[in-house]
Amino acid sequence: MKCTQFYPVIMTDDVAGTARFYQEHFRFKPSFESDWYVHLQSSEDESINIAVLQGDHETIPEAGRGRVSGLLLNFEVEDVDSEYARAEASGLPILLPLRDEPFGQRHFITRDPSGVLIDIIKPIPPSEEFMKLYAEEARLT
Repeated sequence: MKCTQFYPVIMTDDVAGTARFYQEHFRFKPSFESDWYVHLQSSEDESINIAVLQGDHETIPEAGRGRVSGLLLNFEVEDVDSEYARAEASGLPILLPLRDEPFGQRHFITRDPSGVLIDIIKPIPPSEEFMKLYAEEARLT
């Protein structure tokens, strides 16, 4: 399969509120808007997309209808410290404060109104122990 695009779709009871959250806090803009589905595109990189869908919409097979459960979105950024300051200033819930991880991340975790966890990450050099676990081509120089 050759994908032409890949993006997550968040199923929720509050399409407008969830879409507004990503627009206000993560600089997405709508490229399609209806009352049951909103397609959002990053205002900084058009290849980054996310969608929000009414969880009980008729286009979803009944067995798959519902809300988000067990989803973590990762956003890699250049300046995680400034994003953390913005998140705190905006009053976003900080579920994991900004910290460095030995496996090679400086990050923090917040969540959206639907309960989706959002991990804001800046890759950093991992410890020697974790460096051994990376494929050669994936190692930071």
